[in-house]
Amino acid sequence: MFKDKVLLITGGTGSFGNAVLSRFLQSDFAEIRIFSRDEKKQEDMRIALKSDKVKFYIGDVRDYDSVHDALSGVDYVFHAAALKQVPSCEFYPMEAVKTNVIGAENVMRAAIAQGVSRVVVLSTDKAVYPINAMGMSKAMMEKVMVAKSRLCDPSKTVLSATRYGNVMASRGSVIPLFLQQLQDGKPLTITDPTMTRFLMSLEESVDLVLYAFEHARPGDIFVQKAPASTVGDLAEAMRQLLHKSNEIKIIGTRHGEKLYESLVSREEMARSEDLGGYYRIPADSRDLNYAKYFVEGQTAISEIDDYTSHNTRRLNVEEVKQVLLQLDLIREAVNA
Repeated sequence: MFKDKVLLITGGTGSFGNAVLSRFLQSDFAEIRIFSRDEKKQEDMRIALKSDKVKFYIGDVRDYDSVHDALSGVDYVFHAAALKQVPSCEFYPMEAVKTNVIGAENVMRAAIAQGVSRVVVLSTDKAVYPINAMGMSKAMMEKVMVAKSRLCDPSKTVLSATRYGNVMASRGSVIPLFLQQLQDGKPLTITDPTMTRFLMSLEESVDLVLYAFEHARPGDIFVQKAPASTVGDLAEAMRQLLHKSNEIKIIGTRHGEKLYESLVSREEMARSEDLGGYYRIPADSRDLNYAKYFVEGQTAISEIDDYTSHNTRRLNVEEVKQVLLQLDLIREAVNA
């Protein structure tokens, strides 16, 4: 399905965009466009790749015109550009809105205008029952995607989303932080040792993108099932792997953090489709004719649990160590 096609990745210089690019470089795409506002990262990527297949476009998803121009002749879009750090979004919530909501809407609107075949937007578990600005902005992005999927011609453009838990070793995540603290002989700073998080590799998250490109129907949200670990077990696993005895310092929950993350809400579970390794959450097909819903509710919702990092398969320390050893970052540190 990708043979001789053109793919554009927004935020393609980030850790997630890099992982998607690495996988798609091996595919049959005729051209892959990297769209981002950071010219230094683009230059570094250009020098490292030395690939005629990859083209670079400077622009900002907040600026519709720059997105529209870059999407000329594009067949597929993966939208990864976002403000992702929970604390920074808490202090600058309107910046999160401008990038994560308005920016995403610009990408989808431009894609429809340019006749892009398929668009996959990147969401997060923090969009489910959001308590922080980052999650709220991503939840709104999902709503915008579903709303626009109803209005555009599905024979021309299909909009969908992928929703992730924590992607291990991505920029700004806790694993690189713990690794640096261990190597520097500093205490491991843990917010709450009982806090749980899903554990997903970048490779698994790219698999989900591929699955969405191939199987999505308008308005679908795809979720990968993933195991979870407590932050305390994750820290202990890293200490054991690196044969370190750094003390653990409990610093308390950060601004806007949850004790556990939800990947699928109870309401979504009631209509989701279990695809084995994934859940497919179809778009809510209800319209503005609310009257019938006063008498026709969904009793199943009351009997279903959310899909969370507290009730998914919980890894023990030894299992976490095996998962960590799949990461280049950790293997290099262990073998150093």
